[in-house]
Amino acid sequence: MRKLKNTELNRKSVEEFKKSKKSSAIVILDNIRSIHNVGSIFRTCDSFLIEKIIISGYTATPDNPKMEKTALGSSDSVDWEYSEDIIYTIKKLKRNGIKVVSIEQADKSLKIEKFKPVRDNKYAFIFGNEVDGIQDEIINVSDEVVEIPQVGTKHSLNVSVAAGIVLWDFFYKTEIYCN
Repeated sequence: MRKLKNTELNRKSVEEFKKSKKSSAIVILDNIRSIHNVGSIFRTCDSFLIEKIIISGYTATPDNPKMEKTALGSSDSVDWEYSEDIIYTIKKLKRNGIKVVSIEQADKSLKIEKFKPVRDNKYAFIFGNEVDGIQDEIINVSDEVVEIPQVGTKHSLNVSVAAGIVLWDFFYKTEIYCN
């Protein structure tokens, strides 16, 4: 066994990425305080062909050159937009048939292993602030809350790690990976 060289990875160009069939997922980032977490999530979204990222609150946007340290060019491939009013945006997504899922620890959350996305349905996954999580107002307009079970002392994953787990899980369960 040997490690693959970069030239063997069959990487898409930005143009090829833009033309590729995307997964049926959107990512919403609300009040993420670390620009490095945002950049890391952009890379994860690139990896799993996420349709777009919606940014709200004080979350940094790719206009900030400091994001490039962790985004590594993925902010050029992944479409994104900024929402001034995230509640309005979520309600609009829902009116368009997109199921909105908050990723949070909540009293009636569904454990991720029991989350069964319907293939070809669209989903928007919301990730919130590193310390305070997702605002109650956002949880209350979500269709569902999904939780990543944790058994250690912290019960707290870095938001970019949580995004990686959730997006891989969605990617795998919708069988995009298997095509």
